[in-house]
Amino acid sequence: MRKALRALLTSLVLIGTTGAGGVSAGTATAAEPDIKDRILAIPGMSLIEEKPVEGYRFFVLNYRQPIDHRKPGKGTFKQRLTVLHKGDDRPTVFHTSGYGLNTNPARSEPTRITDGNQVSMEYRFFTPSRPEPADWSKLDIWQAASDQHRIFRALHRIYDEEWISTGGSKGGMTATYYRRFYPDDMDGTVAYVAPNDVNDKEDSAYDEFFAGVSTEECRERLNAVQREVFVRRDEIVARYEAWAKEEGNTFEVVGSADKAFENVALDLVWAWWQYGSEADCDEVPPASASTDTLYDFVDETSGFAFYTDQGLEYYTPYYYQAGTQLGSPTFATPHLDGLLRHPGIYEPRSYVPRDIPMSFDKKAMRDIDKWVRKDAERMLFVYGENDPWGAEPFRPGRGTEDSHVFVAPGANHGANIAALEKDDRAVATAALLRWAGLDAEASAKREAAPLAPYDAKLDTAEKLDRRMMRP
Repeated sequence: MRKALRALLTSLVLIGTTGAGGVSAGTATAAEPDIKDRILAIPGMSLIEEKPVEGYRFFVLNYRQPIDHRKPGKGTFKQRLTVLHKGDDRPTVFHTSGYGLNTNPARSEPTRITDGNQVSMEYRFFTPSRPEPADWSKLDIWQAASDQHRIFRALHRIYDEEWISTGGSKGGMTATYYRRFYPDDMDGTVAYVAPNDVNDKEDSAYDEFFAGVSTEECRERLNAVQREVFVRRDEIVARYEAWAKEEGNTFEVVGSADKAFENVALDLVWAWWQYGSEADCDEVPPASASTDTLYDFVDETSGFAFYTDQGLEYYTPYYYQAGTQLGSPTFATPHLDGLLRHPGIYEPRSYVPRDIPMSFDKKAMRDIDKWVRKDAERMLFVYGENDPWGAEPFRPGRGTEDSHVFVAPGANHGANIAALEKDDRAVATAALLRWAGLDAEASAKREAAPLAPYDAKLDTAEKLDRRMMRP
């Protein structure tokens, strides 16, 4: 009835969308105010800027949120979000990275597949979406899900077609947690490469992954170069310290350049698989390579800048969550026996300033996992075969409804629906279109394929940071 009524109104009033000589998406008509005015009429919503993009309207916004959703009268903060507006008769994709906000127009894969609108949210406590002063106890998965819930309720007044939540990595985790706490908000969820660390003390799945990924030759080559980096530690650390001094970088949070080095070097194999490929194994330098070559390889793969105070600052909210609820991976490194100097340093507490208290809640992820296994509905999880973060995946169980898990062969942390095998890709795409209420449009095309054509400006993935300990 809702769609039929809108179709009738559309037939009576010409509302331009896109096209040469036409009216841009969201332009006001005699019957309806401009989309910008409609969005800004929402209490607590304010405009930061509007950016031009062909075929859409794109708004960067602030939305006033309670610092504590359990006690909304105890203060507020401004949370950034963006709206990529296609039309209020299209489905809407609710995207989050689980980190900061890309303030340039871009489409997630589900947005392209559904040819829909996209709302993107900055995760609380990532600057500038951080209360001042910051009460870190209010950074948890329920508070963040409640942020998302309030934004949905506010914008659903305008975008009242189907909604799909999505995100990659920590964004996929975020989309899943949101569904657990507010299961009726979304009509479906696509969670990409989302790790599921149910028991933070049991990480044998990662050891199994590194023992079996790719070929033995490739694994041994990576382990050999990682060991050699530790053998040449003193020489590399001296160069690292000189670079940091020249750049004005410091090591107060981790404690020293040597401790930072140990984290960077431990990241090496994981980070290589996270964003590398078996096809690139020949590019891994031999252990006999020069120290300059090894230094450059580590810097390109793990990043020496990351474990400086300046590199860690942006990620403090993530590491706080990893050390309080999300958990973090550990893995055995027998090939480095006798070379490690700082036991226990490779964990989230090492990366968060000591004046921020942390206490781990072991029940949080168990609750999420139980819900996914027993109660999930219309959930799609996509993983990459060669991505270490997929070693502990989400697994919808028998009690779930219309939920799926697919693995893209040979793919890494950038795995998506397009990377799936043909039959899996067809099932995944059809499910997404069905959840978005687009069965008829998909049938008209006679195949389960994206409804919007590829656009290099909107659909080129952002360059991902090559970091371990950060999904």
